[in-house]
Amino acid sequence: MDLITGLKKQIKGKEIRIVLPEGTEPRILKAASRLSKEEILIPILVGSPEAIKSVANENNIDITGIAVLDPNNYPEFDEMVNSFVERRKGKVSEEEARKILLDENYFGTMLTYMGIVDGMVSGAVHSTGDTVRPALQIIKTKPGVSRTSGAFVMIKDDKKYIFSDCAINIELDAEGLAGVAVESAKTAKIFGIDPKVAMLSFSTKGSAKHELATKVEEATKMAKELAPKLPIEGEIQFDAAIVESVGQQKAPGSKVAGHANVFVFPSLEAGNIGYKIAQRLGGYEALGPILQGLNKPITDLSRGCSVEDVYKLSIITACQSLSK
Repeated sequence: MDLITGLKKQIKGKEIRIVLPEGTEPRILKAASRLSKEEILIPILVGSPEAIKSVANENNIDITGIAVLDPNNYPEFDEMVNSFVERRKGKVSEEEARKILLDENYFGTMLTYMGIVDGMVSGAVHSTGDTVRPALQIIKTKPGVSRTSGAFVMIKDDKKYIFSDCAINIELDAEGLAGVAVESAKTAKIFGIDPKVAMLSFSTKGSAKHELATKVEEATKMAKELAPKLPIEGEIQFDAAIVESVGQQKAPGSKVAGHANVFVFPSLEAGNIGYKIAQRLGGYEALGPILQGLNKPITDLSRGCSVEDVYKLSIITACQSLSK
């Protein structure tokens, strides 16, 4: 059974509702149509019903039976405004809130926050900032999690790995890296991966002396304090983390070295380059970024995403909602 088939089995019949705010984007409509017809989850579109119907007709997409919520004509809009003002704790007035919530991403995020839907998938035509900003302001991070982060599940044949943070934080301190490690292990479990976490560096167990390697070493200690039962190794080089013979040589006695399946990169620069090398040269499929650490699941698509990406990430987001 492949990964997505297994995830579909987890959510089918549970009537999980996923909002797709970019209702006039053909890729979104095609994915929503497929999800609806397969009865995997309940897609909900945001926008003008007339405009969405027009785009669907132009592209020969059947959206029969899919709910469309229009921010300009939403019966519970006043309740949403009041909830938003309360959540922002005086940072916005009611008048400002009414304007802000006409934005589809803010509207979709509030639907998620209020429990009207179980998660949101956006970013096909919006920047990461446009998707993540409302999530941080409204959904916010879980208790004990200081930063959200972006993970990719890397898939090839029967191999599955988690790479993070590859999407959000340009640079994190030791505490931030430790938090990413723990949240990445939780993400791994959604995909049936028994997590063994490698805290990556250019050094293995003190083989090089530099403050950047020391930071990863400190992050490893913090992560072990946060999750004492979680197998974590660091600082460790990628070859020692993935190749058993190298791991035995560079980190003898380690339960993770040579067997790692969750890779925490020391910076966004390293993570972004790393996952794209694995994708383009290694032939791995990269699903993500999956936002980690939020109270409810919000997924940020790439603006270059395909219909298949929207379809799969909607399924993944629905699975995240089960693990909250």
